[in-house]
Amino acid sequence: MEIEQTALPGIGLRHEFTTRSGRRVGIVSHRTGRRDLVVYDPDDPDRACETVVMNDEEADALAELLGAPRVVQRLNDLHREVEGLVSLQLPIADGSPYAGRPMGDARVRTRTGASIVAVVRGGQVAASPGPDFIFDAGDVVVVVGSADSTSAVADILARG
Repeated sequence: MEIEQTALPGIGLRHEFTTRSGRRVGIVSHRTGRRDLVVYDPDDPDRACETVVMNDEEADALAELLGAPRVVQRLNDLHREVEGLVSLQLPIADGSPYAGRPMGDARVRTRTGASIVAVVRGGQVAASPGPDFIFDAGDVVVVVGSADSTSAVADILARG
């Protein structure tokens, strides 16, 4: 799929693509931080027939709603392509030594070679969290690696 990017002088950037059914959809990212979701008229691709103005929180929520299923789908596709690749969903239990601590404290990649690719909290997905991401009890950590390395991550998150 081709995404077109257009600079809008004094406004920001517009990203657009055409769906398989022929509908043109775009996002206008204003310099102020505002985002507009734009659906164009099927008979006139230069005329917007619907615009939804979103603040940062709304834009983040939409991105997570659209992105979370894609993360899972991409992992499943990767499993089919790469023999020996495993992904696990590991809970952060109340008694975990990492509950309330930054992800980087666990040193998962260094210690095991596995990667934490997402954390699910309250139905929201944090994809590719950084080392400063704070784990909370109840989080579900999505880990990718070999069977041995992902098993080692489970031990680390449970016992330290």
